[in-house]
Amino acid sequence: MRLLVLGGTEFVGRAVVEAALGRGWEVTVFHRGRHQPPFAVRSLHGDRTDPDGLAALAAAEGTWDAVVDTWSAAPRAVLDAARLLRDRAGRYVYVSSRSVYAWPWPPGATEDAPPVEGAAADAGATDYARDKRGGELAAVEAFGAQDSLLVRAGLILGPYENVGRLPWWLTRIARGGPVLAPGPRDLPVQYIDARDLADWIVGAVEKELSGPYNLVSPPGHTTMGELLEACVRAAGADAELRWTDPEVILEAGIEPWTELPVWVPPGGELYDAVHRADVSRAVATGLVCRPVGETVADTWRWLTQIGGTAPQRPDRTAKGLAPEVESKVLAAGGGVADTTL
Repeated sequence: MRLLVLGGTEFVGRAVVEAALGRGWEVTVFHRGRHQPPFAVRSLHGDRTDPDGLAALAAAEGTWDAVVDTWSAAPRAVLDAARLLRDRAGRYVYVSSRSVYAWPWPPGATEDAPPVEGAAADAGATDYARDKRGGELAAVEAFGAQDSLLVRAGLILGPYENVGRLPWWLTRIARGGPVLAPGPRDLPVQYIDARDLADWIVGAVEKELSGPYNLVSPPGHTTMGELLEACVRAAGADAELRWTDPEVILEAGIEPWTELPVWVPPGGELYDAVHRADVSRAVATGLVCRPVGETVADTWRWLTQIGGTAPQRPDRTAKGLAPEVESKVLAAGGGVADTTL
């Protein structure tokens, strides 16, 4: 098959390219040229935010079976690309987000949950949720409901991560010593390895799937304890996880999700939204998620190969807890040592 990836050099886009190449597909990437694309692809350069940013794509010869677009800003970039490609591609795959659902997200919400009001398809950037929903609307406007696939991804981890969640945990644990581990230890968490997301996407293209799909691991796939214990094993560090009650963490003013990436205290709307998604539709169409230990080990291997400092997207806030805040909570007696490692 012939695949066009808009982007294709970082994290999810790169994983999609590698998954397609692994199936013997012919892949073209359209990107700004800031990062080297994977080997054996056709490379086109352009900046979608420039007035003539799609010129190289417009002038390129050939057609594609599908387009994969991971755009996260102004929806008009999706609309412009989709309109340009409507007669040159069979299917438009837009990598969206579960953030498009209207708040609060009900526990176990399916793809039928009501979405936010999307930014106009030809609008500039607004906020993440409305922009992603606007990107969905743009894809459907240009390609129609039957030829557009909306991939509503949840938390994404894995090699090449440029958001800073799993890399922060790995680099923190690699420093060793007592580590503030947010409990409860058996708290279920949901995420999707970017490579599993990519494998599902290329499979969905082959199956000619359309419409919205929640894409994250099934409930119960792993726990906070299994995730952090895998980090300790992968980094080979002299680290001691100190499991700390959610109340202690919140009383210290520590922000869930951002200062302690991945973690959200149980029992509230945010936890229900982030870690209790229904993904039965994706599972029924071929979603398979690798073990958490594999995701963690491969991410650590990649981090060490690039010198230990992960790339950071400029449009995402920095993640992680300040050392002095962690030390203060631990010094106050917070945390129970993990004796199972």
